[in-house]
Amino acid sequence: MKNIAVIGAGTMGNGIAHTFAQCGFKVQLIDINEVSLKKGLDTITRNLDRMVAKEKISEADKTQTLANISSFTNLEEGVKTADLVVEAATENIDLKLNIFRQLDTTCPGNTILATNTSSISITQIAAATSRPDKIIGMHFMNPVPIMKLVEVIRGYSTSNEVTKIVMDLSKTLGKIPVEVNDYPGFVANRILMPMLNESIETLYNGVAGVEEIDTVMKLGMAHPMGPLQLADFIGLDVCLSILNVMYDGFKNPKYAPCPLLVNMVRAGKLGVKSGEGFYDYSESKKAEKVSGQFLK
Repeated sequence: MKNIAVIGAGTMGNGIAHTFAQCGFKVQLIDINEVSLKKGLDTITRNLDRMVAKEKISEADKTQTLANISSFTNLEEGVKTADLVVEAATENIDLKLNIFRQLDTTCPGNTILATNTSSISITQIAAATSRPDKIIGMHFMNPVPIMKLVEVIRGYSTSNEVTKIVMDLSKTLGKIPVEVNDYPGFVANRILMPMLNESIETLYNGVAGVEEIDTVMKLGMAHPMGPLQLADFIGLDVCLSILNVMYDGFKNPKYAPCPLLVNMVRAGKLGVKSGEGFYDYSESKKAEKVSGQFLK
């Protein structure tokens, strides 16, 4: 495999493109929004600059990584030579099904089509194509260039050959792939999301405050980040979407989203991406924090 197409230049998409390009693959980064595409490329450049500053890579490595990435706003142009496509669009089933129908008709017959979905059925996506044996999940963790895990999810019809190719490819990226089967939430989110939801319930019921809940889990359970802060980092809208997928899939009340989470998403309080969630990430708050550190 030499040519990798990545669909979506957001947080996950630009991280996936960065990782493949840094490992020597030719990457076609695709997004229908020119502004989002530029923002994604700017993010990759900034992240590479940080790696150079920390002496993890050289300036020449940075230059070569960026040279490995081409950008496209036209899907058909971007995927026409792809050996593997990794879809990293918004976590919306209708959008993903539409993308995979287009990929099925525009990509070469031997192209493997992967999705970075964190919860949506691989089998359902595969059923929208004429190549269900070549559809697979590659669930990268955020931030992609740093996190080692890739959940490799087999759909009902995913072939052994395609699974092996993707497992081996993940290792080439310096990742540790784990093969799992296609059930709502897979492994990572089936375990993680109920914990985040229960943390929100604990806040909703007035048991403790945001910082107190996060402190208990960080100091008592050795978690590097508290669950409410992690939910902000993931995006509360994404957490809600994943919980809804699991609730619809299992029909089990334990996956029902907390009313507080539902209301926060309705109010546009989505976490880091919106500037406010369980914590305040606004520019004024950042300035206040820097000022406080200066005064100390």
